[in-house]
Amino acid sequence: MSSRGKTLKELAEHLDVSITTVSRALAGNDKIALKTRERVAEAARQLGYVPNVAARQLVSGRSGFAGLVLPVRGPNFVDSYIGEFVTGLGEGLVEHGMDLFLATAQAGQSELSVLRHVVESGRADGVVLLRIAEVDERVDYLLKRNIPFVTHGRILDQSKPVNWLDADGEAAFAEAFDLLYDLGHRHFGLVSIAEPMMFRHLRERGLRQAIERRGDDSVHLDIVAAPRFDREATLSSVRTLIEAPQRPTAVLGLFDELALMVLEEAGRAGISVPGDLSVVGFDNIGAAAYAPPGLTTFETSTRSAGREIGSILIEVIEGRNPAPVTKLVRPSLVTRASHGPAPSATT
Repeated sequence: MSSRGKTLKELAEHLDVSITTVSRALAGNDKIALKTRERVAEAARQLGYVPNVAARQLVSGRSGFAGLVLPVRGPNFVDSYIGEFVTGLGEGLVEHGMDLFLATAQAGQSELSVLRHVVESGRADGVVLLRIAEVDERVDYLLKRNIPFVTHGRILDQSKPVNWLDADGEAAFAEAFDLLYDLGHRHFGLVSIAEPMMFRHLRERGLRQAIERRGDDSVHLDIVAAPRFDREATLSSVRTLIEAPQRPTAVLGLFDELALMVLEEAGRAGISVPGDLSVVGFDNIGAAAYAPPGLTTFETSTRSAGREIGSILIEVIEGRNPAPVTKLVRPSLVTRASHGPAPSATT
């Protein structure tokens, strides 16, 4: 057998069916019998058939790509969250015969300008948006252009017809507070970010509401924040928090990278975790399990979320859902060794 991939015509001749039948079978047309579709798909795999994307686009008017704009803001192009999410998104799309198109927004370049170029050049049939702001100009642009899209995260104005999947950080941070409160902690710290992102808004709200529900005047909350990609500013804010004369006995990181910085700075300052300080994160990135003493955090299944968003985007592109698709996923607590009773509490 030749190592060259077969054409649609050669595949049809091999199966002794028409080119139209093969084309429709590969496209998943339900007018073609299931057994025929399965037979065609198996033959395509065995013979190395590769569809002509340009021809397919001319016929369908689609590019066969989903777009994702990645901002290059920090020293690393891909952080733990992005790496997990993009892997899952690619998996979710390829299951439906669609490929992922990545575009980067360099420092000093707005994501909206790059997104506009992707959309107006016709390079993507749909778009996925990450890290949603409380008021997000990308969302408004895509709604105005009537472009299929799905967001990983919600926007503040829930009246807008947006398809989204989100982890319930609000509930998770309330759960973290209750866990630590029941262990005797009354002085809390939160390491946050300066940008008005929705995940920040919701997680902080969950923490504040949990504090209010207790109605305990002895509870005190200190919040420090720094720009998302400014590591030095973040480390400085962490030091300000944990080296204060009256430091918190429990600190929450808005996400794991921030919580890991707390562990790092606590070690440098000779602060025992969890003996003197309890630390909790969010996301359960790979490093969380290995940073001593092991970070207590919340599993958000980022890769699975990416995979599911890929499937949702396909449905939106194909017009299967007349109403917006929305899904809120409850993160699960992963208990490790970075939290314990408050220093003055007895077990």
